[in-house]
Amino acid sequence: MGLKFQGNKSIPTTVLAAGISTTNSGWFRRTPPFKWLGFLGEKRYFDERQFVADVLRLQFIYKASGFLEVRVDTAVVREAAQVKVTFKITEGPPVLVRTLQLNGIRPVPQKSQLTLKLPLQEGKPFNRFKMAASMDSISHRLRNRGYPAVLVLKNFHVDSAQRIADVTFDVDPGPRSVIGPIRVEGTSPIDTSFVRRMVPAGTGRLFSQDELFLSQRNLYRTELFQFSSVGIDSAHYQATDSIVPLLVRVREGRLHRVRSGVGYATTDCFRGGAAWRARNFSGGGRIFEISGRASKVGVGTPLDAGLDQSICSQLRKDPIGSSKLNYNLTATLEQPGFIEPLNTLTYAAFADRRSEFQVYLREEIGGSVTIRREGLRRVPLSLAYKVSYGHTSASSVNFCAFFSACTNEDISLLSQSRFLGTLTGTIAMPRANSVLDPTQGYVLSAEGTVSSRFLGSSSLTEFEKIVVDGAWYQELSRDVVLSWHLRAGAIFAPQVAFTSATVSFIPPDERFYGGGPNDVRGYQRNELGPVVYVVTSNDPDSTAVLGGIDTLPVRFSATGGNTLLVGNVEIRVPSPIFTQRMRLAAFIDAGTVFERGKANAPSTLRFTPGVGMRFATPLGPARLDVAYNGYPRQPGALYQSNPNTGSLRKIADNFSSGRRSSLTFQFAIGQPF
Repeated sequence: MGLKFQGNKSIPTTVLAAGISTTNSGWFRRTPPFKWLGFLGEKRYFDERQFVADVLRLQFIYKASGFLEVRVDTAVVREAAQVKVTFKITEGPPVLVRTLQLNGIRPVPQKSQLTLKLPLQEGKPFNRFKMAASMDSISHRLRNRGYPAVLVLKNFHVDSAQRIADVTFDVDPGPRSVIGPIRVEGTSPIDTSFVRRMVPAGTGRLFSQDELFLSQRNLYRTELFQFSSVGIDSAHYQATDSIVPLLVRVREGRLHRVRSGVGYATTDCFRGGAAWRARNFSGGGRIFEISGRASKVGVGTPLDAGLDQSICSQLRKDPIGSSKLNYNLTATLEQPGFIEPLNTLTYAAFADRRSEFQVYLREEIGGSVTIRREGLRRVPLSLAYKVSYGHTSASSVNFCAFFSACTNEDISLLSQSRFLGTLTGTIAMPRANSVLDPTQGYVLSAEGTVSSRFLGSSSLTEFEKIVVDGAWYQELSRDVVLSWHLRAGAIFAPQVAFTSATVSFIPPDERFYGGGPNDVRGYQRNELGPVVYVVTSNDPDSTAVLGGIDTLPVRFSATGGNTLLVGNVEIRVPSPIFTQRMRLAAFIDAGTVFERGKANAPSTLRFTPGVGMRFATPLGPARLDVAYNGYPRQPGALYQSNPNTGSLRKIADNFSSGRRSSLTFQFAIGQPF
């Protein structure tokens, strides 16, 4: 079955389609050559009675939207295997709002803001849906200005002959009120004074409905309660009162929790983690947690079982990061309601060994202090100070190629353990309708990090780093989602003098890398951006080494960059089979990672299109993407490593090894952005 609308200029097709029963069959059922297969896509049948009722439904939608002279005609084409339905709409001229008045708001302060950007406006069509929304907006605004007992009534007159309408909202705001005593009910060992402290709508504050919602969300966010609600204590409140008592109901959650998990990933081999959390630790609502996780299990010392020769063969390409077991042990103490109800203070101590595939291995111990605040507009802000003592292991050729540290003395200096102190500020605006699988809205974030001697860092690890990220989601039609994403970052570092040269040194674990399942998907993890190549040979003749390069093992190593730019566009549509569980996607990714101020690391923007499948799981969509990459490998310097002497020497510039396939396969859990 096929469905179309003609002549609808004022009301979008998606709104009309959502208001009627007659609906299109699936895209695969309507589009050649897929429809000829007969089993792809969802089939929807034509119902004569609902079709007649749909004409009345469309007329109602238009008349309620101000188009009283609307006409709806239909055209039905019946074929052997399908019915094509067209609703032909003649909207006619709309009834316009001539005047819009509010009565009874004289005692309200800043009353001009009550009518600001209301859905119903003078000079616009007399839309009854927008009139009801305007009443709700006025009530909501007044409740947030201290009027909990506000009452809004509507009165309107329509002159059909002149196509004009006069609308009046009669407002009875009631008394302006402040928050009174707060009563706490519920079975909980948590001190009621802590519960009151976590309620931003405190005693003496001007009444605000939004602050009640914020108070309830704030209690949930502590993870101390299985249930919480904050509202007016109606048993002790009259609409004529200027003091509003509140009632807080809570039901305690589990005060102790243990969680664990195991998994497998191509760049981690086997991995696992466990955590124990104690809520209301030592009273005061504190939360204490001890957590640990490990990866590279089966390939990294001391849990090397030789799996890099079988099911974890990908890690043979990573002799640095996968040579040892990666782990993290962390103890955290969290204090909700620090100074103010919306603040959370967190202390953490950790021991960490982590790696980036084919790039580096970082080992450190340290601690951090973080303060986080999330206000009424759901904009989380955080400021974190972290200090650690550790070292980063990377390929010596990386240090030589990009930091001009080619002597053993310089490489040894950069590999030494030292202090790193950073101050990081983040801000986010999560406005998407889902965390796991968003279809509407957007998510914006920005992060800035400073490392300085004044914060406890070594002089070799000073830098400033900023990253901004944004993702937008738009539902084009039923179950068809268009999403796009932008990410950009830059790092700035002072000049550091080495024996070999004076350069801007940025630690390998702080640099930008590109490529992977959540990045430019035509490149494997960390494959996009500056790279260097290493060939192992003890032949002293460079020409001979280059002549036999095809028979020698050549490996590449990402060196990262100080500048990053990534953009993605993706459209997701229902699958013709397993419609409720599977979706299809088409995408194009673009990105570049480069080193500003370095001639041999220019900016090269790469585009990689692809397609993918999404399978619904409780943890989010399981995702398989296939991207096409028609570019040769990123060129870079080729170094010869002598296994007998351990020396390095550059034997070629702009070398590039061949790519085995133009197709890159990526598997991950969750949407890419």
